[in-house]
Amino acid sequence: MFSIGDFARHGLVSVRMLRHYDAIGLLRPAHVDPASGYRFYQAGQLARLNRIIALKELGFTLQHVQAILDEQVSVEELHGMLRLRRAELEATIAADTARLARVQARLRVIENEGRMPTDDVLVKRITQVRVAELVATAVSYAPEDIGPVLQPLFPDLVSRLARAGLTPTGPAIAYYADSPQGDDTIIVHAALPVAAEPDASHDFAITDLPEIPSAATIVHRGSMNEVVSTGQTLAAWIDTSDYRAVGYPRELYLECPPGAPGRWVTELQAPITQA
Repeated sequence: MFSIGDFARHGLVSVRMLRHYDAIGLLRPAHVDPASGYRFYQAGQLARLNRIIALKELGFTLQHVQAILDEQVSVEELHGMLRLRRAELEATIAADTARLARVQARLRVIENEGRMPTDDVLVKRITQVRVAELVATAVSYAPEDIGPVLQPLFPDLVSRLARAGLTPTGPAIAYYADSPQGDDTIIVHAALPVAAEPDASHDFAITDLPEIPSAATIVHRGSMNEVVSTGQTLAAWIDTSDYRAVGYPRELYLECPPGAPGRWVTELQAPITQA
């Protein structure tokens, strides 16, 4: 048997925690010395302790932990719970990382207010292009709302094109439109250029993305979570020029290395007209 101190060291928990588990009946000692009151534990009790700690990490209260253990949850069921919790934590970390990137992007914009160079803005004509596309709705135009809606559309579209025997003929394009309901929601289009005719049998649309006679363009390098600074540089140029904006900028994804959004290269194409 092990003293409570030795058992705590083997279980990587505190003595205080073991005393609390004993007090609430969650993990009783194997033996209590009647004269001294000292608690003693057996190595086999580490299995129950491991389950208690794992279930706590899953977010269960100690009352729920006791109920689950009393039902003798299997190792396979516990693994399933842990895998689910791991996926939830990974999603939370990813969301927090993206939020931090957006905050940093806003801070850079604030730090550079009045000093954003506009020399990289070019005005050019964007030719008509035939695209295959999927469409979805985002609750707003904010990057944190657009990204989770837009990003899954492209791999889905690539898979659908492959099933239809079609291959994209150019880089991906995203474009946006206001919702016909007149609220803050945004219609999101994920498009890939194709050389094909519209076909009702496809599970995607084929349409001609119209020409933009005049577009103010700028290249953004890095994650689209950090596009704020580049987009506002473009806005500053338009505001001080003889033009006005007439719609949402298109996004032409020139380079998108998988798993490396920091190395993405995206051209923003803002439709403009003479002021």
